[in-house]
Amino acid sequence: MNNKGIVRYLVLYMPWLLAVLFKEDSILSYLIAWLGSFLIFYLTLTGWVKPIPNDRRLSEQLMRPLFLMQIIFAGFMCCTTIFYFLNTLGYENFEKVNAYNLIDENKLMLVAQCQRYYSLGHAAFVTGILLCMDYSKTKKYYIEENTLANLLLRTALISLPVSILFTKLPGLSQFSLQFNSLSFIAGTLALAFAIPLKKSLSIIICLLLYSFNFYKALVSGFKEPIIISVVVLGIFLYPNYKKTIAITFGPLLLVLFLFLPAYVNNFRQNAWSGTGVDESSQLAIDAVFSNDDIDNSNWAFFVYRLSEIDMFTTFVQSTPKNIDYYGTTFLKQSAIAIIPRVVWPDKPVTENLIMERVYNAGVVMRSSSVSAKPAFIVDGYLSGGIIGVFISLFAYGAIAQLISNKAEHLFGGYILGSALIFSGLFQIFWRGLSFEFLINTVFWSYISMLLLHRVLLQNKILKRY
Repeated sequence: MNNKGIVRYLVLYMPWLLAVLFKEDSILSYLIAWLGSFLIFYLTLTGWVKPIPNDRRLSEQLMRPLFLMQIIFAGFMCCTTIFYFLNTLGYENFEKVNAYNLIDENKLMLVAQCQRYYSLGHAAFVTGILLCMDYSKTKKYYIEENTLANLLLRTALISLPVSILFTKLPGLSQFSLQFNSLSFIAGTLALAFAIPLKKSLSIIICLLLYSFNFYKALVSGFKEPIIISVVVLGIFLYPNYKKTIAITFGPLLLVLFLFLPAYVNNFRQNAWSGTGVDESSQLAIDAVFSNDDIDNSNWAFFVYRLSEIDMFTTFVQSTPKNIDYYGTTFLKQSAIAIIPRVVWPDKPVTENLIMERVYNAGVVMRSSSVSAKPAFIVDGYLSGGIIGVFISLFAYGAIAQLISNKAEHLFGGYILGSALIFSGLFQIFWRGLSFEFLINTVFWSYISMLLLHRVLLQNKILKRY
C-alpha cells in the first residue's frame, strides 16, 4: 500500500478524532461522530478509499460485505442512535416537549462517549473489510449457467426441511438457524432468477416459499426479519428492474419503518398474554390501523428499541469504574459455546454466560425474566475499552470479508459464493450479536460451507476448470 492509500484509510478515523477533540461539548462531539458514519459510508461505497471490485457491475455485487452487510450492521449500530440523542435533549416526535426542562448533562456526556466508540468501531470495521477485499484470485470451480436457477430452487426446498429437522435433534438445534437463513436466501434468489426467465412453475413455488418465510418473519415478534425479507428481495430484483425497484421499494421500506414498531409492540403484548400467534398478528395489524397514539408508540420504539445505545451507556458507567475489563474471558466462553451440546450435554448454557455481564453491570436485575444480551461492539468495549473496540471491530470486518472471498472461490463466483452461501449461512454478520453467539455460529457455518462445497463437487454440480 502506498502513502496515498494509507492516508485515505486514516481519513476514516477523522470523525472519531475530531469528536474526541471536542468531547467537552457533548452535543457537538455526538454530532461529529454521528455524521462521521455517513462520511464513512460515502468514502467506502464510492470507492474513494479503495476501488470497488470491477469484476461485476455495482448493482450485481450488493450482497458483498462492503455493501449490504456494512449498511445493515453499521447503519443499525451507528445511525439509529439519533432518536435516543434527541430524546435526551428533551425532544419527542422531533418536537421540544418542554423548553424549560433541564438536560441531564451526565447522560448526554455518556451518549456522546458511546457514539464516539461507534464511530471508531465503524472505521475499524470497514478498514478490516477493505484491507481483505480481494476477488481477483483465479476461480477453480464453476457451475453451468443453465443449471443455476434450478440449483437455487432445489437448495431452498432442501434447506427448509433440514432446518426443521435440526430443531428436533437434541443438541443440534444451533444448526437450524443457518439452514433456515440459507433456505430463505436461496428461495428469494431463485424468485429473482425465475421472474425474468418467466418460468411460471418456478415463480409459483418461489412465491409460496417467500410467502411462508415472510409469514414466519411476521409472527416472529421481531422487526429485523420482516425488513430483511423486503430488502433482500429488492436487492436481488434490482439488476433487472432498476426503475421499478427504486420507485416501489423505497416507499415500502418507509411504510415498514413507520408501522412496524406499533405492530411489533402490539404483537408481543398479545403473544405474551397467551394469545395464539395468528390471532396476535391479526390483532396487531388491526391495532396499527386503528391506533390514534401510533406516533408515541413509534417514538418509544425508535428511542429504546431501534438502537442499543441505552444499554451501552449503562455498561460504560460500570466498566472499568466498578467492574474491570474482561480481557479474553468472552473468547474463552466462545470456545465453550462452539462445542455442540450433543457432544457435551452438561456444557454451560451460552445465554447464562452472556447474561452474567449484563447482571454485573446492572442493566437488568437477576430476578428479571428479561433477556438483554449486549451487542458485539459492547463486548469489544468490555473486553478492553477503546483498544478492545478497535481490535474486535477490525477483526469482525476482516473475517467477514475473508469468508466472502473464500465462498466465491469455492462456489465459482458471486452468485453462489456471496449472494447465496455468505448471505445465507453467515447472515449473523448483519446483526452483530454477543461474542459467544457470533463466534459459535460463524465457526459452524464455515464447516457447513465446506461440506456443501464437497457435496456439490462430488455430485458434479460444481465443476473444476
